[in-house]
Amino acid sequence: MHVIRHISPAITWVGGSDRRLSRFENLFPIPHGVSYNSYLISDQKTALLDTADASILQRFLENVSAALDGRPLDYLILNHMEPDHCAGIVALLERFPNLQLVGNAKTLTLFSQFYDLPLDGRTITVQDGQTLSLGSHTLQFFFTPMVHWPEVMMTYEQSEKVLFSADTFGSFGALGGTLFADEVDFARDWLPDYRRYYANIVGKYGVQVQNALKKLAAVDIQTICPLHGLVWRKDLNVLLEKYDLWSRYQPEEKAVAIFYGSMYGDTENAADLLACALADAGVHNLAVYDLSEIHVSEAISEIFRCSHIVLAAPTYNNGIYPPMLTLLHDMKALNVQNRTVALIENGSWAPTCAKNMRALVDELKNMSVLEQTVTIRSAVKDATRTDLLALAQAIAQSVQG
Repeated sequence: MHVIRHISPAITWVGGSDRRLSRFENLFPIPHGVSYNSYLISDQKTALLDTADASILQRFLENVSAALDGRPLDYLILNHMEPDHCAGIVALLERFPNLQLVGNAKTLTLFSQFYDLPLDGRTITVQDGQTLSLGSHTLQFFFTPMVHWPEVMMTYEQSEKVLFSADTFGSFGALGGTLFADEVDFARDWLPDYRRYYANIVGKYGVQVQNALKKLAAVDIQTICPLHGLVWRKDLNVLLEKYDLWSRYQPEEKAVAIFYGSMYGDTENAADLLACALADAGVHNLAVYDLSEIHVSEAISEIFRCSHIVLAAPTYNNGIYPPMLTLLHDMKALNVQNRTVALIENGSWAPTCAKNMRALVDELKNMSVLEQTVTIRSAVKDATRTDLLALAQAIAQSVQG
């Protein structure tokens, strides 16, 4: 049975959610599932904005059929050709022999890479800024390349002022009946998934996101319809301000996140001592994470949130403890910048971890590394505790200054 929701009398959400999938892109844990959003506009002509993932294909097709209510589908707008949004294309082409695919040149190139299907006479190739009339509704296409694939575009419906934003403004998390952001407690229940989605899926492309935001600044947007997550019809500034911060790599909060790797508990002990000293110094917006227990995507999300990060790890094979090394590699891959970093190393006979971590941090842009590096020789002793207390004071002064 179909499950649809109306965004307006003419625009219907026809997507669905997958609560069985454990990892998005087979990489990122999604304990709350994920939604695949698709939207149908019904006018003199009908237009479907993107399709859905193969995992929900049957439900998606039922939804489209119900929303069409016996009408043919005239246009399929392809804002993004990633497989979790294009798995329904072939099925729709088979069901609607007069259906035309609308996309840019790069979209259609990617289609030919995914599918061996002749499209002679069944495509419309659009240019940046071009429009397509459905009757009383007019679609305008805005190219936003590398947010986060090269073919990505957004579609703006002029009469209702709705932006169909592709993966931009999306999130992890399945929908539970509540489709609109104003139907949920966003800060409590959704913001962490939005941040983790942005940081890990889009985070590398901050410059391109800034370009997209500037392009859309002159457009009167009243509703945002992304391909994942919630539909926004109120308080759009909340979402836009987050994207502006994240894409400029500016921290959301004056906060400290301590990330540690520990083989036998001694580096963990140092992390706990530092955290308590920070709390005593008045830094209460802080969190401690064991990198062997959390997924690296969660650590990246927290780095996008926090102004200050502490990296604590033992020397391992004369290098960096592997979970910490993974985090540092992801930080570089995702263009992390504009953060203050403190370093703690452990080594029983030849501690080199801090030097190696510093070298990788120095490859990032606009990173400030505190000079009070703490070295542990096997276990925390009185002298090391003194060094940790001094480091806590330096971090607190930086946070509070």
